[in-house]
Amino acid sequence: MNGHAGRQASLLARLAVWVLAPALAILLAVASLLWMQREKILLGAEGYLYGLPLVLMDLTRAEFAAQQPQQDPLRRVRQPPTAAFREVVRPTVDLLYTSAFIDLDAGPWVLRLPANPEPFEVFSLLDAWTDVFAAPGTRSHGGAGGTYLIAGPGWQGQVPAGMTLLRGGTRMAWMIGRTQLHGPQDLPAVHRLQDGISLEPLAVLPLATAGSPAISATAATPRAAPAPGDKGTGNQAAAKGAPPLAQLRQMSAGDFFQRLSALMVDNPPRAADRPMVMKLERLGVAPGRAPVWGWLDGRSVALGRWLADFQVRREVAKPRNTVQGWQTPPDLLGRYGTAYNIRAAVALVGLGANWPEDAIYPSARVDAEGRALDGAQRYRIRFLPGQLPPARAFWSVTAYGADDFLLDVPEGRHAVGSRQPLVTQADGSVDLLVQADPPPPALRANWLPVRAGEPFQLTARLYWPEPAALQARWRMPAIERVRD
Repeated sequence: MNGHAGRQASLLARLAVWVLAPALAILLAVASLLWMQREKILLGAEGYLYGLPLVLMDLTRAEFAAQQPQQDPLRRVRQPPTAAFREVVRPTVDLLYTSAFIDLDAGPWVLRLPANPEPFEVFSLLDAWTDVFAAPGTRSHGGAGGTYLIAGPGWQGQVPAGMTLLRGGTRMAWMIGRTQLHGPQDLPAVHRLQDGISLEPLAVLPLATAGSPAISATAATPRAAPAPGDKGTGNQAAAKGAPPLAQLRQMSAGDFFQRLSALMVDNPPRAADRPMVMKLERLGVAPGRAPVWGWLDGRSVALGRWLADFQVRREVAKPRNTVQGWQTPPDLLGRYGTAYNIRAAVALVGLGANWPEDAIYPSARVDAEGRALDGAQRYRIRFLPGQLPPARAFWSVTAYGADDFLLDVPEGRHAVGSRQPLVTQADGSVDLLVQADPPPPALRANWLPVRAGEPFQLTARLYWPEPAALQARWRMPAIERVRD
């Protein structure tokens, strides 16, 4: 028996060697290839995070252009978003948007904002890399409105009297105007304000004839920034009509960097980006020069892109610097500099973010004890007396699903905040009730509904925040799980 057992053990050992040796050889070969290609993988990851905001902006522009009539560059959104809205993640229901993508190569544009002494408004102007280069609105004009000349980096004309120059650094610019909406009864008044907003090329105005040598007659036709296809980069794999973020995720690495190289021609990197530009050149990517990779290099770049995308999504979802369940975005929103990872993460979860002085956005995926928010539970957010969010304009808390879009909830009640007649407790405190089932009628004004059994997340918004909020001397109160 012992001899038989020994022969069996010897046979099993030889069999293990026959099976494991090839597998081990394959693993070693793969590891060797990964090591040899480590630079391409790393450059693919870094280049993807660097270029993501620019490519996502252009995908958003293309969807905007497909839906916007050519005769009017302004899109005036007349109703707040619903649960069906999928164009931009984490939309707000407290505002109506008036937006436009602007081609600054067509010459300067004139933006007129009518006097608006009551509802808060801010018109953020973003360059192609998602940095805000100007934000006229209530905070700056005090309700008086104004006339602004939006010009590109190369324009050298004379600024007409009565206009304020706002200069962008890229050909593509995105204006996102936000006007406060108190509720459905406020729609006619906000619509009148929207109708008073105008955006026209300076060349079509009578005053353009004087002191504007850089403007030609060809600038009179409104046009959007060019799609990469205009530069000959070919058909993209992304499905048209899908939300821009979905299109981004469907793009191959080759299509992504091809589109990036085309976009960088008219939307050039900044001087501070020179080290990253040199890394892109090592990857074969440069403004106007699409990469040409062999099979192995292409797969290595794709692996780097996948790793970067996975990492940034994981970082976005990870509780970090959390206080009582809330995370507050960094104070460099809209002024990212070379913080490419943060810029990419913000583009993924909140493309078009304002400067902090116009709005801050504390968000939460977990409760005060670090447990994921779940519609199977009930939660309370208690503001102690005198501790409601310090915002000069208004504040709100909105619920979103795990996909960063609005939940399909009763009555389309997506947010609760200062626009509601909140119920105050006898001691002066205010409780927001976050739960799937409605509370008693007396507390219904304080109810933020979610969906039973589904994960969710919260975003608070403070528009025109007070210094206490900007300097973190005030923070959102704890998200407490209510125990029966």
